[in-house]
Order: sequence, then C-alpha cells, then structure tokens
Amino acid sequence: MYQIEFVELDDLVPFEKFVNSITINETAKVFASFDKFIDLKNNNLPVKENLSKSLDDGIFEIRVSLPNKIVRSLYYYVSGKKIIITHGFIKKSQKTPNAEITKAKELRKLYNKRKSYD
Repeated sequence: MYQIEFVELDDLVPFEKFVNSITINETAKVFASFDKFIDLKNNNLPVKENLSKSLDDGIFEIRVSLPNKIVRSLYYYVSGKKIIITHGFIKKSQKTPNAEITKAKELRKLYNKRKSYD
C-alpha cells in the first residue's frame, strides 16, 4: 500500500507552511488530489500526466488545477511505496521552475539523512 509522508525538519514542515498560505477550500482540493493519486497507485491504475508527472532525478509533482492558478506539490519515493511530499507552490509559469525542483532535491537530501533513508 502506498502512503504519504511529509518532509519534517526540526520545527519546519515546508508543505504545512504552504498549505497555511492557501484557502481551506484550496487545501481540501489538494488533499482530495492526494487521495485520488494514492487510490490509483494502490489499485495499479494508470496515473495521467495531468495529475502527476516525473520532473527530474526522482522528483515528481502532483498537480491541482484551481480557479486562476495551479498548485504543484513535489514529491519523491522511498522504499518503493512511501511517497514523501517535500513542499508545494503556486505555479506561475508553464514549466515547473528549476528553483522549485532544486528545493525539492535539497529537502529530499536533508530529510533522507535525518530518517536514514539513504
């Protein structure tokens, strides 16, 4: 069974900080997308690119379309079926910014070291 975990570094949870910056309804849609994603993965059903796609070096994104904006949540896998959400952001350009992918890689490195996932 696939499961989601969030990067935690000391008292910092980057995804929680992001969620606190959007509305309750937007947050609900983001978590509904996570549930849909996990449900598809757990039932061996294909996940379409409009929901999730690979970005770079084991970093992926879950996309949520909201009125006038798109929310991106970046994640990676450990131990096969554990999905670690690094952080989220509002997409402002067509392509996911390299700075966000780099941030996800840095958070992955720090979190994996802390959790001994390497």
